[in-house]
Amino acid sequence: MKKVTGFIVSLIVLIAIILDGFWLFFKNKNAQTETSTTSGTQQTASADSTGATSSTSSSSSSSSSNSASSSSSSLKDGSYTGAATSTQWGDVQVQAVVSGGKLTKVNVLEYPNDNGHDQKVNSQALPVYKKEAISAQGADIQLVSGASETYKGFTGSLQDALNQAKEGSSDATTTN
Repeated sequence: MKKVTGFIVSLIVLIAIILDGFWLFFKNKNAQTETSTTSGTQQTASADSTGATSSTSSSSSSSSSNSASSSSSSLKDGSYTGAATSTQWGDVQVQAVVSGGKLTKVNVLEYPNDNGHDQKVNSQALPVYKKEAISAQGADIQLVSGASETYKGFTGSLQDALNQAKEGSSDATTTN
């Protein structure tokens, strides 16, 4: 009887591991694909501190700023600081530098870095986000797996800065 019980418990654990692997690797990629193609509500998979994945959705008011991209011809030269965007792990704030009507540089002014995990995730994700933003000339960039909160903060603050650049906001510092 003990052998049968041990076998059943082992089988259940094996099934749980397989399902967890499926959710971690395959479902996460599907959610990222949905993120780039969905309008209105945005769904992303994110890993919490225990390593389990969870699906989150944000309202259309917060995700619409992420999906809007800027046209390089309508940006006014200068340095524009986006509003600090709150995330689950802390605020993210960026500064966009526009030269020749194009986004030329993105400086990250504030981001979560209170612990080793935050430092590791952001040291890998932020350079990718900055490079992609310049390449895309906007906030419509790809999510780095495991850094979805930083993504939300980065794209939210960047979009705010780019909106200021479109309007030629008086809060901006003009470069000469």
